[in-house]
Amino acid sequence: MQEYQIKRGLKNGLEERMITSLTEFFGVEPEERDGRYIISFGALKRLEVWIGPKGNTVLIDTESDLSADDETILDTNRRFRKYLDAVTGYTSKERSKKIQKGN
Repeated sequence: MQEYQIKRGLKNGLEERMITSLTEFFGVEPEERDGRYIISFGALKRLEVWIGPKGNTVLIDTESDLSADDETILDTNRRFRKYLDAVTGYTSKERSKKIQKGN
């Protein structure tokens, strides 16, 4: 499980953005279970996303499909990064720096 911080000012509408972005970037309608949204796509057997306890983070748990081919893996990773960009407001580079700092 990974926790991603939401950029300041993007907390409003987080849940809606989190859900609509799943459909936008993966082309799949998420299934809702107890406030968690779940999809299966490409190299991901399961991608589960929900809002953190304080409402300023998003928690994501994934399970990979180890039988996926390289092209599917690359496409899935690209879509996942774009999804994180849209939901968190941070680019991959900014998220990486935050992780390195421990924030």
